[in-house]
Amino acid sequence: MIDNHSGLYAAFMAKDARFDGRFFVGISSTGIYCRPICRARKPKAENCTFYSTAAEAEQAGYRPCLLCRPELAPGTSIADARANLVRRAARMLEENCGSGQNLEEIAGRLGCTDRHLRRVFTAEYNVSPVQYLQTCRLLLAKNLLTDTNLSILEVAMSAGFGSLRRFNDSFKKHYHLAPTALRKRISEEKKHNSDITLALGYRPPYRWEEMLNFLAGRAIAGIEVVENGEYMRTVNLKDAEGKHVYGWVRIGHKPKKNALSVTVSETLLSMLPQVLARIRHLFDLYCNPDVMYEILQVMNDIHPSLCTLGIRVPGCFDAFEMAARAVLGQQITVKAASTLAARIVETYGTPVQTGIEGLTHIFPSPEDILAMGEDVTNNFGVLGVTSARSNTIFELARSFTQGEVDFDLCAQPEEEIKKLMKINGIGSWTAQYIAMRTMEWTDAFLETDAGVKKALPSYTSKELLKMAEAWRPWRSYATVNLWNTL
Repeated sequence: MIDNHSGLYAAFMAKDARFDGRFFVGISSTGIYCRPICRARKPKAENCTFYSTAAEAEQAGYRPCLLCRPELAPGTSIADARANLVRRAARMLEENCGSGQNLEEIAGRLGCTDRHLRRVFTAEYNVSPVQYLQTCRLLLAKNLLTDTNLSILEVAMSAGFGSLRRFNDSFKKHYHLAPTALRKRISEEKKHNSDITLALGYRPPYRWEEMLNFLAGRAIAGIEVVENGEYMRTVNLKDAEGKHVYGWVRIGHKPKKNALSVTVSETLLSMLPQVLARIRHLFDLYCNPDVMYEILQVMNDIHPSLCTLGIRVPGCFDAFEMAARAVLGQQITVKAASTLAARIVETYGTPVQTGIEGLTHIFPSPEDILAMGEDVTNNFGVLGVTSARSNTIFELARSFTQGEVDFDLCAQPEEEIKKLMKINGIGSWTAQYIAMRTMEWTDAFLETDAGVKKALPSYTSKELLKMAEAWRPWRSYATVNLWNTL
């Protein structure tokens, strides 16, 4: 439980969106727990208990509110946490709640023992990792039951329960409600809608247009499409058996609900937790904009409106695709890099059927690149890619397949940046950019970047680097703010 009862109760009474996902409120008079933004009639202060996570509220015996829907609350940024290890573990549990990955494997990826992870996780969240994982599965299932027309069995499997009986027992035990009873509450419109469309919440404000403009300017033809205020792309993931699963996603904006709408193809149902985790990463939904603006607003002393509240750092959906795209973009324009990437996709990408105009291919996998061997320079050369960059992409592919660089929620991004810079053809700019987009590194700064220099033309690279010290640990957001001024 969280202390400072009076302060949190005041935020709860004010329905302050800045605190959404940062705490949950257990209400003893009803037996439910709510988000700080809940529109229901507010309870008395003495009936409220505050918890740092939904899992902690559920372990205390509370059921999720059907009005504010705690499963839609935004997550917490890694950089917000006092214990980065615990936050990274929580994010991995969310992403892998349907895959069956055990705690020992997650601890190994984080560079610690499962015993140590269990101890620090419980100390930070007051629940064990297993209990947290159970809540992740239950809330994902509740989201699917409420917002989709999937069968109860499909919901159970997608949320990682393994069997319908296990799902029914767990749902009834924790929520005192059968899954079928919750399904009866779905509107007639949703009953006849075959799309798998969910909502992912964020903390407002969210500069959606700026995000779309960034992605549109770097979209790879055949893989990504940005139109009518939505972002669409093809998807290639590997299941637990290493088999490729192909599909597509479409992401739109629901500003009145402080959420993004996410529609996924039926082929991706078995990989839903991973898909949702990658979309949260791509659109930086864990971000708390007020926290970074408090530090970065000093940028406006240099020039008014240099820093804007609500800016997000675009992440990525596919780390190898993004890293290869970054190499292609070295010392050439954004448009030229997109053209080269599109040629590679058209020639060596995997064709897929999506039914959506413009979404026709999957980006070549690291294994596809390695299979070219020494022919990679000739294969890419006829497409306009220099031999140096072709070889760099080949070495990146090798790093991916051999796990030499951790492009996920790595424990020490700065160490991974050093590893990247050991690859011939990757300098500081490329390594920092890759870390910013793939590793959720919040403190990357590209002082030699052409866009950064154009935004602040009166300063040398050395002066920019010195100035940016005041912007730590949010220099990635400072970089995006500078780009947006162009």
